[in-house]
Amino acid sequence: MTLPCIIDARRFDVGAHLPFHIGDERVGWIRENDVALLARWPEVFEIDGDALSARVTLAPQFDSVDARSAALGSVIGALAAQGHIPGWRNETYAIRNAFDAPPLAFIERAASRFFGTMTYAVHLNGVVEYADSVSPGAPQLWIARRSDTKATDPGMLDNVVAGGIGWGLGIEATLVKECWEEAGIAEDLAREARAGRTVHVLQSLPEGTQAEQIFIYDLVLPADFVPHNQDGEVGEHRLARIEETARWIEEGAMTVDASLATLDCLLRRQWIDEDACEGIAAIFEPPTL
Repeated sequence: MTLPCIIDARRFDVGAHLPFHIGDERVGWIRENDVALLARWPEVFEIDGDALSARVTLAPQFDSVDARSAALGSVIGALAAQGHIPGWRNETYAIRNAFDAPPLAFIERAASRFFGTMTYAVHLNGVVEYADSVSPGAPQLWIARRSDTKATDPGMLDNVVAGGIGWGLGIEATLVKECWEEAGIAEDLAREARAGRTVHVLQSLPEGTQAEQIFIYDLVLPADFVPHNQDGEVGEHRLARIEETARWIEEGAMTVDASLATLDCLLRRQWIDEDACEGIAAIFEPPTL
């Protein structure tokens, strides 16, 4: 049986979307129902409805990062005011198809799913190994429950640390920042985290499309460490057994992103059998459309 998170990570109907282009480069996906909203700005978007070449393209006169950002920003502000872009974050994301690529434009984080642009995030598995004779026992994982006021996935279970990578921050800098904000993990300890694999998500959500690349890390935490949230985005933390965490993943109690990041940890450490994760290999490769 394929786990729900693996199915959801590729739950995307390309036929229900139009590609969003800047120049010749596809940078996102617009839901068919949202195309009419963008048609209200013919000076900003060129809309080709032909079946063979259907697409939404940012008008070519916006030929610099600043011009593109300003044009998109005016549209995004209006759409947000009308309720079409929920969960305003006051965070800047870059439109870029690779993490190390130069940005084509900058947009408000909340708009990234409306336009289906590529985003990047870091997730940390907090591992307690109990490897010494003083604290013997099976390994466990610290799991967070998202605050009920979160704009996305409120109240769901999550990794002990997880956060989007905003413009101007690298992967490790974001990891250190999020470790402190979400779990009270000091910088010196956070920098001991070790990189796992990278997973790729392309799924349709109520607010649009999540096209995201997630960088996964593991951090072995001291047996006496207890996470303490600093920014109000976590409702509680739980120290969970491996079988308990696996059951939450199977039941869909964890977010898709956290489920995939946790599975990566469990598989790499051989705490679960890969045969129990049908289709898991696909999430480590970018989706092909």
